[in-house]
This record gives sequence, structure tokens and C-alpha cells, in this order.
Amino acid sequence: MGKYGDKIRVLNQTRNAVLATSADVAGTSEKRREGLLKRTGLNPGEGLWIAPCEAVHCFFMKFTIDVLFLSKDLRVVKTRPRLKPWRVSGSLRAHSTLELPEGTIEATGTKAGDQLEFVRVDAAPDAGT
Repeated sequence: MGKYGDKIRVLNQTRNAVLATSADVAGTSEKRREGLLKRTGLNPGEGLWIAPCEAVHCFFMKFTIDVLFLSKDLRVVKTRPRLKPWRVSGSLRAHSTLELPEGTIEATGTKAGDQLEFVRVDAAPDAGT
């Protein structure tokens, strides 16, 4: 699943805030197409990182989300709080997007220009290390 694995912890280094403790990684074409469509919501600490991705749509979704548009170096280029079902948002400067539970952007004070850090969440410790 690339250098990040199946799950990541997302930290906003600028604000010293945790954005997600166990976000999924949509790094394949199939996972990017599916996105959050089969979900009925996101619990606190969950999220979905979609890479590459410049725009998201919420057609057929059942809940509102917060969206961060990120540069290649994981800097926030645009925030889109409370994106409701049947809406679209994008940023031509974005390399990827991070979808989070509604209210996460406001609760953490995340703004354009903030630097994020992704840390792989291992399902189990590596044997022999």
C-alpha cells in the first residue's frame, strides 16, 4: 500500500493537533472510486486520504464531511469544512485530499498553510524487530 500502509495517523504539526488516529489510505484506483460511498459515517479519529486527488464529490453519500486539500509535501492548500451530500469541491493546486469527520477542521483550528505529518499505523508489530 505504498509508503504509508493501510492506516495512517494524521498530525497537524503547525497546530500541534491530531486530525486522525486511524485514517484509511485510498491509494488504488478502486479505493479512490469507492471513497466513503459505502460508509454511513465517520467516527472521531477516522478519515480517508485519497491520493492523487484534486477534487471530491459527495454524490450518494449519507453524511457531511470535512475535506482538506493537500500539496505533495502534505501542506494544507485549502479547507472545505462541512461538505454536505450532493456537493462537489476541488483545488487545482492539490495533490491529495483528506476526508475527515464533520467538525474536525473547526475543532483543530486547521487552516491553509498548515503542515501535516502522516505516520503509519501498524496493524501488528513486525516480527523479529
